[in-house]
Amino acid sequence: MENYKDHFQLTAVFVEEPEGGYSAYIEEIQGINTQGETIDEARENLKDALSLFMEVNKQISQRNSTNQQNQIREPLSL
Repeated sequence: MENYKDHFQLTAVFVEEPEGGYSAYIEEIQGINTQGETIDEARENLKDALSLFMEVNKQISQRNSTNQQNQIREPLSL
């Protein structure tokens, strides 16, 4: 199975903070926010936050759908 990140791009936004460092968020997905002392650190933290977000949402979805029958699950390539 190919990784979803191989198929489309998201927009990372970095904001230089007055007290130092950078805050960062993904423009297209509400709720994925992080920070870092440098842009590189903020970028890596943002990738980690996205991975955790996707994994947690997958686990919640699977847990909530275990009792549903007639359900089809398949990878979606974008």
